[in-house]
Amino acid sequence: MLNRAMEAAEEAELWPTDGLTRTNLQLPPEADALLQGKSPAARFLQAELGLNRRLQEMTFCDPVKYIYNPLVYAWDLHLCYVNKYCQAHKTVLFLGMNPGPFGMAQTGVPFGEVQFVRDWLQITGEVTRPEVEHPKRPIQGLNCQRSEVSGARFWGFFQKLCVTPAVFFRNCFVHNLCPLVFMNESGKNLTPSDLPAAQREKLLQMCDEALCQVVQALGVSTVIGIGKLAETRARKALCTAGMETRVVGIMHPSPRNPQANKGWEEITRNRLEELEILPLLT
Repeated sequence: MLNRAMEAAEEAELWPTDGLTRTNLQLPPEADALLQGKSPAARFLQAELGLNRRLQEMTFCDPVKYIYNPLVYAWDLHLCYVNKYCQAHKTVLFLGMNPGPFGMAQTGVPFGEVQFVRDWLQITGEVTRPEVEHPKRPIQGLNCQRSEVSGARFWGFFQKLCVTPAVFFRNCFVHNLCPLVFMNESGKNLTPSDLPAAQREKLLQMCDEALCQVVQALGVSTVIGIGKLAETRARKALCTAGMETRVVGIMHPSPRNPQANKGWEEITRNRLEELEILPLLT
């Protein structure tokens, strides 16, 4: 099935004549081998590859004009992240919504601000480029000079709290509900909530099912949504699937959130203490 999906991906056009923007997802060569594994990392990647295969069927209309999938062009970095930090079951899954243009879009790591991915997480690998790039949003991988504030705040906080990645990843992992980056004609970043209702719901239903597979694969007992949107969607997905996983949330570290600009680290630390998560991180 993966081979057929890869053939279809190679034949798909990103800019079809019907005016819709189509996802163009070429699954990595290692996909078939990954499907044979039974470790948490292998099962996690299987869920992601399965979602990518289903996303191949989707088309998007205005306001979406550009779609990037870092699980394709930044696969090396993403695979390094998963293989390095996802070899065991996890108690907590921190869940974002979808990649930012200067975070995971560049590095293949959720909230993946370049400096922290390269220097603290010690992620390495090659990055190619999307087939169609917006001129204002080039993919430069670990050479990107732009900083993502949300990612710097997120990983910077856990670097201070945990000191080493090993302490953080002993019980926790970080994942995005949706792997795709959406942009409009001007290059403005779009979230799934910016999409037309029918397309948004179809997309998120696919992502919901993949999230349930991820939670099962990693043995997660608590999902922490990073921001209200991720928290609400995770709760809906897991409840619909009949899973009893606890779903809670922390404030999103985005600089567009005025509250996050007034002490996000302290707010988050207090929230994690309230949720009795803090002992898992020290």
